[in-house]
Amino acid sequence: MTRATSRAATYNSADRALITGACSGIGREIATLLASRGHELVLVSQRPVELQATADVLTAEYGVRTHAIPLDLATTDAAGRLVAVLDERGLDIDIAILNAGLFFFGEVADVDPARAAAMLELHVVTPSLLAHHLGARMRTRRHGHILFMSSISAWGDFPGIAFYGSSKRYLRSFAATLRSELGVWGVNVTLVAPGATATPLFHGTPLEPGGAGRSSLADRFMGDPAFVAREAVEAMFARKAEVIPGLHWRVMAGLASVTPTWLIDRLRQHAPWLSRP
Repeated sequence: MTRATSRAATYNSADRALITGACSGIGREIATLLASRGHELVLVSQRPVELQATADVLTAEYGVRTHAIPLDLATTDAAGRLVAVLDERGLDIDIAILNAGLFFFGEVADVDPARAAAMLELHVVTPSLLAHHLGARMRTRRHGHILFMSSISAWGDFPGIAFYGSSKRYLRSFAATLRSELGVWGVNVTLVAPGATATPLFHGTPLEPGGAGRSSLADRFMGDPAFVAREAVEAMFARKAEVIPGLHWRVMAGLASVTPTWLIDRLRQHAPWLSRP
């Protein structure tokens, strides 16, 4: 069997894929890639108009069946409500892409509690409980993939992104444990940890592509969502545990993991995007 044939044999186009955060950024690119491979798609986002437009485009372009489920996954019991809709529609899920996310800068003492709660629901509670519900069903069928979208911020602790970085670190730990639990049942779990990627996630933040005061070099340094999607899907179907798309981001993650606390504290004293005494 050739390498190409072996790779192709690791996925089945009959598998139905659920993608959260599916109408923009990395989520939309993954949806497009899976549609191009013939997968039926269940698309979830809190933006109903954009979501339905995405579903319509993918159906028209690739001829695949799509299901749009508008739902705010940053709310209490969103996982349970999503699973109820899936059951109501008779939609078994073979591939779960748990991608939805949000981002903001702000120190813990300054963050709006409601905004922090939404991030923790979206990054921690909802994907964990979706993994519980969908993972149990995949285990019964002894088949399936679960992909978590983390971040290279999971490799270090940096001021101004305590909620974001800690939630992404949680996902890294959770995915590793879940992989051990489900692996013996034939269910794969993969974690993807991109660096900063040119998506709407960063709109309104100092990392916004093309933002005021940013250089073209900084924008070029940001990842391409299509590239991240390809790396993510290939890693998942190859049943890899973890992938950081892009060599420079792998280097950055390695550096972050060994950066001493004293240097982080020194950088904090001069960070222009955070308040100072």
